[in-house]
Amino acid sequence: MTLAELAEHLGCRLEGATESDAAQTITRVNGLDDAGPGDVTFLTNPKFTSRVAGTKAAAVLADDSLTGAPCPILRTATPSVACAAAIGLLTPVVVPVAQGIHPLASIDPTAVLGMGVSVGPFVAVGPDAVVGAHTTLHPHVAIGPQVRIGEHCVLHAHVSVRDRVVIGDRVILQDGAVVGGEGFGFATRADGTHQKIPQVGIVVIGDDVEIGANSTVDRPAIGETRIGSGTKIDNLVHVGHGVKIGKNVRLAALVGIAGSSIIEDDVVLAGQVGVINHVRVGPGAQVASKSAVMNDLAGGQTYAGIPAIPIGQWRRWAVRYRKRGKGPL
Repeated sequence: MTLAELAEHLGCRLEGATESDAAQTITRVNGLDDAGPGDVTFLTNPKFTSRVAGTKAAAVLADDSLTGAPCPILRTATPSVACAAAIGLLTPVVVPVAQGIHPLASIDPTAVLGMGVSVGPFVAVGPDAVVGAHTTLHPHVAIGPQVRIGEHCVLHAHVSVRDRVVIGDRVILQDGAVVGGEGFGFATRADGTHQKIPQVGIVVIGDDVEIGANSTVDRPAIGETRIGSGTKIDNLVHVGHGVKIGKNVRLAALVGIAGSSIIEDDVVLAGQVGVINHVRVGPGAQVASKSAVMNDLAGGQTYAGIPAIPIGQWRRWAVRYRKRGKGPL
């Protein structure tokens, strides 16, 4: 599409463009340093502003803080959102699974598949499962008995959804994700051996959730594990049994959340954060990488350290540690 058409699709104000610039064909989104003619680039972090002057891009997506560029500017209050939309618009659509049911799929006669479902080879759908309209099941997906999956979902290869799991609309499960596996529950006998506690609860996932590759969401012994709408989970994340996660939460790679903890709305847990069982992280809290949440955390603050404490306090302790060679850390 042309630069002018792209600006219209994105709802951006096109500044500094000649008639020839506006008619230029745009084929992809690229970084500031790598972009060339036919590319649109972006400035989403002000620390890279100095690199705009050297870009060879046909245009740059930026907010009003950018005062000048060697190319036209696509003005928007949210360049990161516009950039994401531009990538979607300019990337060719790949359809790896054709609409309909592949002859090598195994669909139980009691399962119900909605209109426009796409089912790849070696998919298994169990008894009384329901798959909503326009959902795509990539090869080797396994859907257990009585599962409920909403509309317009995408389950990538080797995803496993265990029995009675409930999944909302527009959910994306990346390759190898396991939803509804048994929680880690054992009772210790008098002789020191372990009695398995049956994990018979369910997992409920809201709308517009994404779960990354090889991440796991466990079912509890009783009750439910719940993930709220709009939450985004990275690769290799473990959500323990009975955990309640609110809306629009973001969990980066290698986060681990132990059983029965509560992560409220809009929380951000950075990479390798660990959360012990039965704690609550308040709404809007952010926890820095490699921190350990060992007590309840109030909302609206940033935390770091082991145990996680307000980040200002953690920085002061870190300075004392460096100066003395020892300290509370």
